[in-house]
Amino acid sequence: MTTLAADREIEALMALHPKGFDLSLDRITRLLERLGNPQDLLPPVIHIAGTNGKGSCAAFSRALLEASGRLVHVHTSPHLVSWHERYRLAAEGGGRLVEDDIFAEAIARVAKANAGQKITVFEILTAVTFVLFSEHPADAAIIEVGLGGRFDATNVIARPAVSVIMPVSMDHEAYLGDRVELIAAEKAGIMKRGCPVVIGAQESETALQTLIDTAERLECPTLVYGQDFLAFEENGRMVYQDDDGLMDLPSPRLPGRHQFANAAAAIAAVKAAGFEISHRAAEKAMTNVAWPGRMQKLVQGRLAELGPKGADIWLDGGHNPGAGVVVAEALAEQEEKNPRPLFLISGMINTKDQSGYFRAFKGLVKHVYTVPVSQSDAGVPNDELAIRATEAGLTAEPVNSVASALMLLRDTWDGPTPRILIGGSLYLAGAVLAENGTPPT
Repeated sequence: MTTLAADREIEALMALHPKGFDLSLDRITRLLERLGNPQDLLPPVIHIAGTNGKGSCAAFSRALLEASGRLVHVHTSPHLVSWHERYRLAAEGGGRLVEDDIFAEAIARVAKANAGQKITVFEILTAVTFVLFSEHPADAAIIEVGLGGRFDATNVIARPAVSVIMPVSMDHEAYLGDRVELIAAEKAGIMKRGCPVVIGAQESETALQTLIDTAERLECPTLVYGQDFLAFEENGRMVYQDDDGLMDLPSPRLPGRHQFANAAAAIAAVKAAGFEISHRAAEKAMTNVAWPGRMQKLVQGRLAELGPKGADIWLDGGHNPGAGVVVAEALAEQEEKNPRPLFLISGMINTKDQSGYFRAFKGLVKHVYTVPVSQSDAGVPNDELAIRATEAGLTAEPVNSVASALMLLRDTWDGPTPRILIGGSLYLAGAVLAENGTPPT
């Protein structure tokens, strides 16, 4: 496979600069000043933080704006298969992933401006976001936080049109703190004095109160899920409600009841950012929204064809206990509508709470096949991951790959047609999409 020019530029950066995160705004602020502060030249920004649901909120926000005829830039991270996925540039008829020559040129220009100074690759690539988004016209820019909020490289936007905090739970404790209120405080760091804030559905009252207290201290106009807006299911449809009234909408295309709350947060955020959303545009958005690697059904492709005939195969990159809960709930909903034995094929990295993730599936999953995550140096060995699944009350066995697990299940299972979830890691989700021949577009 031919190496793209942007990939070569990024490989060169990785050889020069340290891997990982070094949470600070000093380096990127210095770099952006050398580039003419492109972050100050963006269209209205929807800035999204949170432990889970950030990507879904970004996807819904994009769908809502594009259904309204607006041109939208979108920055998300991490990517699944290609670095290009992180940069979707506005275009008539819907945004497109950045073209390779444009991407490579922007990376080279930002790297040259950095002039070899100490910096992380993520900071350079975040600066690339601001350069690209400032140089291509759009009506709005949706920017997802990479890690945390307060010291994330994206947090140099002085006046976001709206700051959105999606569900906060335990994750990245080494960087953000070992209590949910500490993590919430870090996420709340993207709030800016006087700028609108939307707080999505929160499971933790402590996290919710931390977010509300911060917004009040900064005198931010604030909309809170369950108080100022909400969504609920009625007759197989989604009803969204806020001070402007009700919208009776199709159920979101993204499966799982948690997506109702994610969609609601996006509607509230887009409106808080100053954009009108018609009922017709909201209907279109719920039908068209797409978010690869998150409860994505694999209906064709090389891997999809290896499993048991007629198997219902799902892929999800959720990798922490909070994500495990919402994915398990989504699968439980499917079980109610169409009962099938559920099998889990899982790979995880060692910075995640593996047992906590697996516990969400206790009583729901018939058996777990654990696989290595070779795409990351932090991948948990498959035999060790099987032990973690067993500790969580599941039966598990290690296998060498997702393909091997699917074939093993095909050759040994003689019961009803199964439902299969491949999950536990975004690295794994990306590898599956690449091997399946269905990368994000």
